[in-house]
Amino acid sequence: MALASRFLSRSKQIHGSLVALQQNHAIPVRSFAKEAARPTFKGDEMLKEVFMEIKTKYNAAVDVLRKEKITIDPDDAAAVRQYANVMKTIRQKADMFSESQRIQYDIETETKEIPDVREYLLKLQEIREGRGLTDELGAEAMMFEALDKVEKEIKKPLMRDDKKGMALLMAEFDKVNKKLGIGREDLPKYEEELELKIAKAQLEELKSDALEAMEAQKKKEEFQDEAMPEVKSLDIRNFI
Repeated sequence: MALASRFLSRSKQIHGSLVALQQNHAIPVRSFAKEAARPTFKGDEMLKEVFMEIKTKYNAAVDVLRKEKITIDPDDAAAVRQYANVMKTIRQKADMFSESQRIQYDIETETKEIPDVREYLLKLQEIREGRGLTDELGAEAMMFEALDKVEKEIKKPLMRDDKKGMALLMAEFDKVNKKLGIGREDLPKYEEELELKIAKAQLEELKSDALEAMEAQKKKEEFQDEAMPEVKSLDIRNFI
């Protein structure tokens, strides 16, 4: 069961929220029982709706995990793709963001009050690093160089509401994209690559957790004579 609980914890957006909600608000079961008759306030109904929504998302995720076969083998491209597809199905069933959608949401919410472009780009860098994503192409450095060029031309810091200055920056960004071989039509491909990269990282973490759980099990006297199976042979559905 240790492996199962660790696997379910990968669905942090639902599982983590459910645990946090229970811990932070300490919702007793009797609060929703008929015997607990008491006046109902608007806040109570709102909290109940949040709880039921999280519970529904959690159950939807578990239902998918009970049906879909997952192979814990981060070195197998087919296993990584299958895992990514299962996670996509969970997001669709539970109405959750994809990783790229969540990053976009974070960008929109965390930058909406930022007036100048330089601080905006620094925030983008912070979000990327916080997500553990690497800038393999060196695009960020090129973007800052483009900004330096535009600010030198307009002789002042570039503000996001400066339409003329932003047009100059977009033109410089287009040059950067062309140099890197990036086109807007390729965005779906980059999104898929991001999801596969994240899937591989999560499978690596699952593999590590599974090995740790099996090593702990092996130390118990009743299991010392048993051979531990290969992680990729484990069927998660048997642990849920």
